[in-house]
Amino acid sequence: MVNQIFVNLCVKDLNKSVDFFTKLGFKFNSQFTDENATCMIIKKDTIFSMLIVEKYFKTFIPNREVCDTKKYKEILTALSVDSKKEVDDLVNKAIKNGAKEFRETQDMGWMYVRAFEDLDNHVWEIFYMDESKMPKEMKK
Repeated sequence: MVNQIFVNLCVKDLNKSVDFFTKLGFKFNSQFTDENATCMIIKKDTIFSMLIVEKYFKTFIPNREVCDTKKYKEILTALSVDSKKEVDDLVNKAIKNGAKEFRETQDMGWMYVRAFEDLDNHVWEIFYMDESKMPKEMKK
């Protein structure tokens, strides 16, 4: 079965993207980094995002155009964290470093979600979920 996931995202300025995500606390794998792309480590050994400059990204999508992320959304990357405070800390740090809040905070009691658009308008949902507080009708 699947062992790892690599989410490939097109970026306009690789250096600015690396700087932005570094300020959020993410690390990068230098083994998979050059002038065309970098491998951002989301969760050690299992979850990664390849940030790829547009010219190189186009080589992976022959006869297609890169999505205009200011107008269209093709993916919402959702990352779970360990607390509501961690949600707020990460999203506030992102906004402080140039991201935009994507929508209002959602607090459902058992799940707390905030979302931001990064420098290239990719949406990142950061959430905390306490399954013990889930409504009974949602539990299996």
